[in-house]
Amino acid sequence: MKKISLLGATGSIGMQTIDILLAYPEKFKLVAFSSGKNIEKTIEIINQLQPELVSVQEEQAAIDLQQQFPNIHFTYGNKGLVEVATHPDSSVLLNAVLGSVGLESTLAAIRMGKTIAIANKETLVTAGHIVMAEAKKYNATILPVDSEHSAIFQSMNGENRKQVNRIIITASGGSFRDKTREELKHVTVKEALNHPNWSMGAKITIDSATMMNKGLEVIEAHVLFDLPYDQIDVLLHKESIIHSLVEYDDTSVIAQLGTPDMRVPIQYALSFPDRYPVKDSARLNLAQIGQLHFTEVDFDRYRAVKLAYEAGRTGGTILTAMNAANEAAVSLFLQEKISFLQIDEIIEQIMNDHNNILMPDLETILHVDSQTRKTVLGMVK
Repeated sequence: MKKISLLGATGSIGMQTIDILLAYPEKFKLVAFSSGKNIEKTIEIINQLQPELVSVQEEQAAIDLQQQFPNIHFTYGNKGLVEVATHPDSSVLLNAVLGSVGLESTLAAIRMGKTIAIANKETLVTAGHIVMAEAKKYNATILPVDSEHSAIFQSMNGENRKQVNRIIITASGGSFRDKTREELKHVTVKEALNHPNWSMGAKITIDSATMMNKGLEVIEAHVLFDLPYDQIDVLLHKESIIHSLVEYDDTSVIAQLGTPDMRVPIQYALSFPDRYPVKDSARLNLAQIGQLHFTEVDFDRYRAVKLAYEAGRTGGTILTAMNAANEAAVSLFLQEKISFLQIDEIIEQIMNDHNNILMPDLETILHVDSQTRKTVLGMVK
């Protein structure tokens, strides 16, 4: 039985992880988890899985829950995230929190030599050089949870990575894939959240609509698989059946296919190297699908992807600034304080004005992250 710590249990990835843990009580035990402000869902998970440690966002919520569940230890805030990540009984940390808030806790778990199942793009984007160096130093295993990186990981299993010619990350194109950039001027939050293929949280769904999620995934792939950006391509594939491909030196291409169900890569990261049935997940029927479609990415149409490649090739704190600007801008869009196209514009302005620092330490990364968010809010005001 694998004992699991889970960061972000009440989010989209977190709840799908809970479904897997409930489906396989003989395989997995949830010993610690963090949640945000959704106390109702937190209580539901506690009753279902009886963890030893729970972290919530606010101190008062932790106090109230402690009275309700005296046999469970409750904590809160950033220190609570670290406590969950470093729980001594867990061997696997699944990081499913949104944003760079999961960085410190992930590094703390790495330093304990845990296996890290990472669904948090921002940790690798902002501090990939630190994360991978620490993982190597402490012999910690990093397993990708994103469907695209899981597909690449699976397509490289048993192969010589030195013989990889390139990797191809597929993209659905998001909720606005059939619209021109001109047609995006007045789109609404509700329209942006209507993803055609995947069930995801609000922030990730907006990132899919701007395609910043694909830009972040390019940077992630560079970090995880140690490939230069010239060997990482993006391809539009609206059916989301081929999750990514790996091309080798002999022109062979190995791909991982499946129906769009995030529980598959989540469960694979937890069960690796084994595979278990995913309850109620549809089997892939290619005859029924009939056709698969592919299109090159237009960097003028999907400006966020171009910005991500630029930040990745530059390296340093511009990655943190880009990511923080995106998080702040997406939040403002969800609050209907800026338009959809302003997300890209804000990111580009932040990047143009940024004084870059190469190979930053953790303190510098956190400082740039904080200052960038304040700058974005100031721009809008």
